[in-house]
Amino acid sequence: MSLIARAPAEPSQAWEAWRDDRHRSVTAPTGNLALVETRWLPAGELPDLDAARSGQPDSVTVSTVRRTDTVSGEPEHGLRFWDAESPAIAHFERTDVFPYDPAWVLEATYTPVEDGRRVAFEHLRDNGGTRDLVVPGDIALTVDGTAYTLSAFDDDGTLLLVFGDPTNGDTTYGAGRFLFVEHIGEGRVRLDFNRAFVPPCGYSDQYNCPMPPRQNRFHLPVAAGEKLPVFRDGFADTH
Repeated sequence: MSLIARAPAEPSQAWEAWRDDRHRSVTAPTGNLALVETRWLPAGELPDLDAARSGQPDSVTVSTVRRTDTVSGEPEHGLRFWDAESPAIAHFERTDVFPYDPAWVLEATYTPVEDGRRVAFEHLRDNGGTRDLVVPGDIALTVDGTAYTLSAFDDDGTLLLVFGDPTNGDTTYGAGRFLFVEHIGEGRVRLDFNRAFVPPCGYSDQYNCPMPPRQNRFHLPVAAGEKLPVFRDGFADTH
């Protein structure tokens, strides 16, 4: 059998495929829109999944979650309840986006920090408290004549940038947006802001998302990537 070589997809075509993947992801049975409850347990208590699953409808999935208490530093355990038939999924139509713009595909210098370091990120639902996240290096780039040194944290082995810009709160999600950073060579990374996305807390108020630190706030509007979720029939969630 012969194999027919296929030309790589154009960047805009690959972006359209990414948009489709995003839609499937947020509407999945355990996607962002499905999270209906996060239940934190008393200090020292471990989750009992069997008990939590008992009596739940077939559309509900239960999983565990863990975080660190911002005061004591001790681990906290919790349960998450995902409903494949949640009202948010039922009313979700799409996530609005800016048109694809190749000018917002930027390359930058990446300088690893030996042994990494921890940077304090304020989180949306911590009432001003911060959580230290591992930032393994610095991302340096110039945008519209302004030099930036960005802090992207380690998200299970991938660099995740949490950034803000003047579109937040009006055109895009108020607490900022997320972007995965792509390594493209020794000391080089690519930031394709066309793939900037609404954080999980933009789809469910049961998430506690990190917010952009000062060094990750751009002075000009980043007119690329996702804007806001759109729902049908006047549905509005509580985030």
